[in-house]
Amino acid sequence: MKVEQAMHRGVTWCSPDTPLWKVAQLLRDHDVGAIPVGENDRLIGMVTDRDIVCRGLAEGGDMREMTAQDVMTEGIEYCYADEHIQEAVAHLERMKIRRMPVVDGAKRMVGMLSMGDIAHAVNDSTCHDYAAAVSAHH
Repeated sequence: MKVEQAMHRGVTWCSPDTPLWKVAQLLRDHDVGAIPVGENDRLIGMVTDRDIVCRGLAEGGDMREMTAQDVMTEGIEYCYADEHIQEAVAHLERMKIRRMPVVDGAKRMVGMLSMGDIAHAVNDSTCHDYAAAVSAHH
């Protein structure tokens, strides 16, 4: 199975200067745990709900003044839509991450591959190994 068969399409993303309160609204409105951050038509980072809490609120940040860039994780990991799902799962396991953007051959974002997508696409053993890997203490 290819990643494009398991991923979800229509991913919302934001710019680095998007106010953090707006990013939180996007997470809520789209019922997702992460929003990719893009600039000049390329991915530059990711903001998760955990980033907002741990890098924003817990550090005493003011949600009215902070932006996506203030809390995002840089050096974004991604996979290709035509990649085999097992390769993408192995990548996620190595990096201990729960989701990553999916790009096409021109490196344009075409979707997102999440833990939930994987749970529906692979066998129970692979799913168990992946969940154990990303849930292990870093």
